[in-house]
Amino acid sequence: MSNEDLFGNNPLQGVKLEQVVSELVEQYGWELLHAYLQLNCFKNNPDIKSAVKFLRKTQWAQDKVDNFYLYRLKNLPKPDDVQYELPPRDRIIPEGDKPGEPCELSFSDAKRIQAKKEAKDRARTRKNRSNASNPWGN
Repeated sequence: MSNEDLFGNNPLQGVKLEQVVSELVEQYGWELLHAYLQLNCFKNNPDIKSAVKFLRKTQWAQDKVDNFYLYRLKNLPKPDDVQYELPPRDRIIPEGDKPGEPCELSFSDAKRIQAKKEAKDRARTRKNRSNASNPWGN
């Protein structure tokens, strides 16, 4: 029985978090990682050891970095809805999907993505406020 049979097909299987961070920093650098992921461990006096320490303690941040590794650095297709609900390290990548070349990233693209995310968050906040003022939703 092969490792793939035991663990499924996932490029994160058996890869330590330190290696993930190292590969991302080598490919993109600290500033670009911060621009895309908005994690202060990539901005304020960044180093691999402190970033890994923070990510180990903060599961949502580790999932964010693991997703970035899978879908930007390894350039895998986005997962289906069922797989997306699983943590990145538990996902099974379809057999035909192989890692590709790393995505080309830019600061302008990161800024555009961040602005889109902020607009979505503002709309969600407005919706929640309007529902809170009228508990019956009328």
